[in-house]
Amino acid sequence: MIKSTLKKIEELKEIISNSNNIVFFGGAGVSTESGIQDFRSKKSIYDTIENYGDSPETILSHKYFFTNSECFYKYYKENMIHTSAKPNNAHLAIAELEKQGKIKSTITQNIDGLHQKAGSENVLELHGSIMKNYCVECGKSYNLDFIVNSEKIPKCSSCRGIIKPEVVLYQENLDINTMEKAAEYIANSDVLIVGGTSLVVYPAAGLIHNFNGENLILINKDETPYDDYANLVINEAIGKVFKELMKK
Repeated sequence: MIKSTLKKIEELKEIISNSNNIVFFGGAGVSTESGIQDFRSKKSIYDTIENYGDSPETILSHKYFFTNSECFYKYYKENMIHTSAKPNNAHLAIAELEKQGKIKSTITQNIDGLHQKAGSENVLELHGSIMKNYCVECGKSYNLDFIVNSEKIPKCSSCRGIIKPEVVLYQENLDINTMEKAAEYIANSDVLIVGGTSLVVYPAAGLIHNFNGENLILINKDETPYDDYANLVINEAIGKVFKELMKK
């Protein structure tokens, strides 16, 4: 890392040490260092389009799930489920800062469950989670293993209804209760650390407008539309930043 980046990390470390009311808001970039593809980089999930004939937005849509369930699940299992992925330095540091009483809530746009695997407890999943699944007919719950081990279309063992991942598909709205909780945490925080997100996907990106605290921190490899509003901008991989941040 260049010296200016290290200096910024030291500044961030000072900000964290002086606050016990921090919210972390993260996107796909938090999990790319765990080997999970995002949607917008050069080596993104969009590179899979030639193998399926339709775009990810089409396949991962509410309508497609019900009209082409078998193809949906083929794509979903191959591209959205990563059972071997492990929490990286960012996930682990965020969990540790929560344990220390620094971070009050982790708000994520990811569906991989890696924050919980790392030890974070108060996690708000804006787009749902691959870990949770339910029968669309009777509502019975199923874990991820059931989905992974099912052939073609997972069916309910009780009523034979189709099992749907509890993730927000295209054409579906975000859960209003989760959004309201996220907005409340952000509005009441002193420090908001935003990491691994381009802040261009709405309505999730709009949550940043609820922040009224002292320090807005943006950690992302590339620029975001909100860089000019931040107290501190660090253009670096978030895992590298948190690894350096947590050094004694």
